[in-house]
Amino acid sequence: MADLVILMPAEPKQKKPLEREGLIDSYTFDNEGIQVLAKIVAKNGEYVPYYEVNVRELSEGTRLVLNTLKGELITTVKLDITEIMDPKKGPEVRKKFEQRANFLLSKHFPTLSEEDKKVLTAYLLQNSLGLGELESLMHDENLEEVAINSSADPVWIYHKKYGWCKTNVHLKTEESIYDIASMIGRRIGKQINVLNPVMDAHLQTGDRVNATLFPVSSFGNTITIRKFSRNPWTLPYLIELNCISPQVSGLIWLCIQNELSLLVSGGTGSGKTSFLNAISCLIPANQRIISIEDTRELTLPHFLQWVPMVTREANAEGKGEITMLDLLVNSLRQRPDRIIMGEVRKQREAQILFEAMHTGHSVYATLHADNAAETITRLTTPPIDMPKETLSSLAAIVVQFRHRRLNVRRTLEFAEVQKGGEVNVLHRWDVKTDKMNEVGKMMSLSSTLSLYAGLTQKEIDQDVSEKAKIFLWMTKKGYKSVNTVGSIVSHYYMNPEEVNSLVAKNADWLGE
Repeated sequence: MADLVILMPAEPKQKKPLEREGLIDSYTFDNEGIQVLAKIVAKNGEYVPYYEVNVRELSEGTRLVLNTLKGELITTVKLDITEIMDPKKGPEVRKKFEQRANFLLSKHFPTLSEEDKKVLTAYLLQNSLGLGELESLMHDENLEEVAINSSADPVWIYHKKYGWCKTNVHLKTEESIYDIASMIGRRIGKQINVLNPVMDAHLQTGDRVNATLFPVSSFGNTITIRKFSRNPWTLPYLIELNCISPQVSGLIWLCIQNELSLLVSGGTGSGKTSFLNAISCLIPANQRIISIEDTRELTLPHFLQWVPMVTREANAEGKGEITMLDLLVNSLRQRPDRIIMGEVRKQREAQILFEAMHTGHSVYATLHADNAAETITRLTTPPIDMPKETLSSLAAIVVQFRHRRLNVRRTLEFAEVQKGGEVNVLHRWDVKTDKMNEVGKMMSLSSTLSLYAGLTQKEIDQDVSEKAKIFLWMTKKGYKSVNTVGSIVSHYYMNPEEVNSLVAKNADWLGE
């Protein structure tokens, strides 16, 4: 077989002044051992930024050879359907492919260096087990969404900093888009075909996938991937981004510490689930947590007693469906102290959820609504249609907001829920100053905390201030990971004086 030829990216040519001005940003990231250079550039005639990924290129001859090896790799690694569909066997399957890929490369290219072999092994694995050309995009932590609109369009991405961008990645045929969607479906026991042209699915990494086929989508086959954050949000991270103030964070912590139920609302893409994840780190370690989601998105500290549960759609015969309601009813039989639920959509789900609150469970969930008042309206009108009087078991509503023009996410409102189901907004974001302002006086929360925790208003204010200082300390020290934040919070519950002493001295945390 011919010698392997790897072409390194050419040295960049001297740019003209106008071209140099077109570079907005650039950075590198790792794609399973392959270093990828990402560039954000402005192009004449384009109304959105252009996102370029530059990876180690292969000569056309080498690419053909590798495609031949890919076929041999797939046919010689024997797998049954249970191995493909079981996410727990993912590492084992990957190891089998990796060993076989190394063997084939050593056999056909005995002079190949270890570094080049590593690169080509990654290429073979990603084209055999992964998403092929999309893999580079999937490994960029700055991307939230990857969207394929048709084979006529380039792949689009939603960048955390620059919003929607066109890319230099292009799937050239409708068949290649269908093949990716079909492969994703097979791995979780779903089908997408002429009779079932719409599919909701997820990758083993937790990323959510929606796929449609032509002619349901008029321009061609589509795939939209909502990426699952590998580094989930925490409140110190949100404070650093100015998404929320330390004071409001401290108030939320006080509510969770005293087992008060909260609802996180907001529009599409406002960060509701991510915020739900952030506040879940504040749950004490000596309590049992049940989470219920359509797709696994939550990541809690590893030391918590946490049972994550996910729904399941019916199979091709219409059997085996497990709904949110099924899991919610089941969770109440598992002696939970806290219940975390994905989006509330239906009346029966809301009824069970509020019944759980009434029976002494702390509940945290999300809902689509643009502000606190609209949240109450959504809950009390069809399809949810809950009696307004029952909403008083909910302590407060936190509203998340995504400002599309400024491309920022903020906590828009923190509102307490009063008797009778009315809301009293305590804190609201001001777009002009980009700050959270106190706009209302605490009433029902004060009464609840006084009744069940014996706290006076002065003690509530002191406690919130103390917690706000802890959040500021964590932010300044860079303590932003889920496990670190959860560890500090759990230690605070056992020994608040020690944590407060570290904060006062601005000392380092030596725990988890």
